[in-house]
Amino acid sequence: MPPLRVAGLVLRLTAAGRLAAAGCVAVVLVSGCTQTRRAKPDAAHNRAAPTTKPTVTAPPTTEPPGTFTIDATGDLLMHEPVTQAARALAGGQGYDFRPLLAQVRPILSAADLAICHMETPLSPDDKKISYYPSFDAPNEIAAAASWAGFKTCTTASNHTLDQGAAGVQATLDALDAAHLLHVGTARSAAEQSWQIYDVRGVRVAHLDYTYGLNGIKVPAGKPWLVNLIDTRRILADAHQARLAGAQFVVVALHWGQEYQSAPTAQQKALAQALLASPDIDFLYGCHVHVVQPIERINGKYVAYGVGNFLSKHAPCCDTPPTRDGIILRATVAREGDRYVVTEIRYTPTFVDPATMTVLPVPQDLKMPALDPALRQQLRDSGQRTETAINSLHTDQLGIQMDSGS
Repeated sequence: MPPLRVAGLVLRLTAAGRLAAAGCVAVVLVSGCTQTRRAKPDAAHNRAAPTTKPTVTAPPTTEPPGTFTIDATGDLLMHEPVTQAARALAGGQGYDFRPLLAQVRPILSAADLAICHMETPLSPDDKKISYYPSFDAPNEIAAAASWAGFKTCTTASNHTLDQGAAGVQATLDALDAAHLLHVGTARSAAEQSWQIYDVRGVRVAHLDYTYGLNGIKVPAGKPWLVNLIDTRRILADAHQARLAGAQFVVVALHWGQEYQSAPTAQQKALAQALLASPDIDFLYGCHVHVVQPIERINGKYVAYGVGNFLSKHAPCCDTPPTRDGIILRATVAREGDRYVVTEIRYTPTFVDPATMTVLPVPQDLKMPALDPALRQQLRDSGQRTETAINSLHTDQLGIQMDSGS
């Protein structure tokens, strides 16, 4: 069968696209990186067993076969100043977020699998845009994220149910329309809320969970709407992913204490429990709006918090650290009979408060004509990020900041 070409992605249907699980084989067509047919619900978790490995087309590389890179970034948090900037860039007609992400596009596009965190629900029609405490964001951010190089997004957050089940539906519909895969939420019991991707021929599972929902209760009879953090549930899902053929398992968590760069005792305990499992290979988190450290546990990495990616908090909380984030790049390679993270690098990012543009700090610092005030902000941001990343002796792990070369 010839390859399907959708929005710049090349998807091939091969024997590898047929996934055997639980003693049966389900064949699923892949188009636009979304499933076009779903399996029946799994009784154990009220979830469908994964039936497809969406192929993520990777850029050219000189890496050996079986080696790939994952980029993970922080919160896409659609505060009013961010959406106003996008509105102005669109000339008052709709919203254009692409210029706000243009400078990081080359970095994200170079990754084999770039993951965003869509923290806020997306509006189906942009008619009732709203902000904190109940977000309903312009859906154009989905297309901009895809344009910037993201292949998939996590969607489980404390704001997931700000607009109820209809908000989950609208968000996932917008991501589908932008050819972005998604994990963490589902529109029905028959929809898988985690995915197995085919990345350079390696089956990579991606799971996502949130600590809570700002006091909103999951509607009765709809537990599948959003994945909530529960250690036993996460371990069971990761094991199910392994049984379904995953060779490398990534878990994303919306967790921690907001505005606190040190991980909480709960974060550290959960990381210990999850990384003790042979079924989980890499762990990273969002939510706290500042950068948190990276640590190695049981020979595996946890990035406790990758900071904000695109946001502009209200004056009460708009401190310089909330403008910091990282593009975390994990290189994964085969060692013996397993795939493991062999290198961690990161690019510090900073949201310019004047323009809402996400700036890659090392690259922009090399610009000779950079405004002196902004240059100092970038230097301070880079230093804050490096300090936070290394606060648990990460420097001894060989983790490196990107030089911007």
